[in-house]
Amino acid sequence: MSQHDRQILLGAFIPSAGIMGSAWRHPSAATDSFRDFEHYRWIAEKLEAARFHALFFNDSVNVDLDPLALARGPNSVRWDPLVLLPALALATRHIGLIATASTTYNEPYNIARKFANIDHLSGGRVGWNLVTSLGGGENFNRDDHIQHADRYERAEEFYDVVTGLWDSWADDAFIQDKASGQWLDTDKLHVLNHHGKHFQVQGPLNASRPVQGYPVIAQAGSSDAGRRLAARAGELIFTAQHTVEQGLAFYQEIKQTAAALGRNPEHLKVLPGVSTVIGRTQAEAQAKYDQLQELQDPKAFLSSISRFTSLGFDLSELPFDSQVPLPPEQFDTNTHKSRQKLVFDLIRRERPTVRELFNKLTAGGHRILIGTPESVADDFQEWFESGAADGFNVMFSGLHQGIADFADGVVPELQRRGLFRTEYQGQTLRENLGLPYIANRHQGAQA
Repeated sequence: MSQHDRQILLGAFIPSAGIMGSAWRHPSAATDSFRDFEHYRWIAEKLEAARFHALFFNDSVNVDLDPLALARGPNSVRWDPLVLLPALALATRHIGLIATASTTYNEPYNIARKFANIDHLSGGRVGWNLVTSLGGGENFNRDDHIQHADRYERAEEFYDVVTGLWDSWADDAFIQDKASGQWLDTDKLHVLNHHGKHFQVQGPLNASRPVQGYPVIAQAGSSDAGRRLAARAGELIFTAQHTVEQGLAFYQEIKQTAAALGRNPEHLKVLPGVSTVIGRTQAEAQAKYDQLQELQDPKAFLSSISRFTSLGFDLSELPFDSQVPLPPEQFDTNTHKSRQKLVFDLIRRERPTVRELFNKLTAGGHRILIGTPESVADDFQEWFESGAADGFNVMFSGLHQGIADFADGVVPELQRRGLFRTEYQGQTLRENLGLPYIANRHQGAQA
């Protein structure tokens, strides 16, 4: 695709808990969105009509037992995305469906089998958000969470095993010749026989090869280890960047690293996360945002952020209009290293008050855009045309009104500018993202 033919890619972050933050308190929020499948069906149908490329569902395998977080937030229960995706695959026809599945607290065979099955169920519209989990060891025969470096080492081998299992069968292995009685050409079977540090997996996978070769691999790690894995395996790269300059630096680094590994940098699509609040006027958008902020519980939120980033002090105990103290020079966390660095850098760069930091972080550390369809389109166009993004992962709270505001306002404006498509171009998620089909690694040996 030539430079002038490029168009923005749009993914939609949909919380698997149904709704995010304090948006559940909004007058328009449905009471049971966290367990009502129709909530997700409506979202999928609305965003498919807007020609979004994909829905992206996050996940976790543990519950924060902090009493304040439990009492005030909606994250104690959530859908397993690998249960949600098959249902949405049958409720939609074109939009991609991307599920988070942990490499730390799963086994490669199970993950390979489920994604291969769902890829067939959806006609080739599935993606795997490959993550190492921010916690959950206590639910998997451990007293603690596996260390960051060990999680990424395991993730690298996990990816090798899963993709090896997806290559168990040639695309044309199942000849099903009724006359001769031959169901399978056994020469087109490849037994994995993997023996590694973390896994021993013989194979083959008892599922036929995915429609897309491999489901699209999404990766959201921005730590050093996360970026290495993204450059090696990722095809959709989700990231949190706050300025065009930061976005451009990340974009160039990840693509250069991929090229050094022998990959085509065009086969990595970088989608920074951005939360939007849309109004017909700037004042209306600001009023919508202010209403959402008023529903937040600052103490619960600030306490959670302090723990999540290993800040070393509790923001919730500081006066709301006092300046945030500088974070420690030497810092580390065993959960979200890249988000910790983002928050620490933001504090050092902007020296915000507690109130200002609260307002900046309520989208989980992603950029917050408050404006009209035109101003949001201006921002997207600047990032896209400057080379800081291939598109955006739009962070929706789960409120239907916010999704409708974007689908009915921003999307038509991007289309008017020729920056976003008006129809799906392909059948599979790969085709719609401009990514290649992944050929079986054994294909050459069969010729």
